[in-house]
Amino acid sequence: MEKLKGLPGDLTLEQQFQLHRIKTQLRELSQEQAQEYVVEMARQMMVKDNLVKHLLKSA
Repeated sequence: MEKLKGLPGDLTLEQQFQLHRIKTQLRELSQEQAQEYVVEMARQMMVKDNLVKHLLKSA
């Protein structure tokens, strides 16, 4: 499937670099640490979703 460029879901070059850094750092964590990291990231994404929903309702 061909990827369309310029969509809001695309990562910027800086974000791609940050993602690469995170992948590198995760390789150095134990399995337990990596699982805790994933759970915390999921929590933060949920908080972000709630903030966006709240802002959209307030607009």
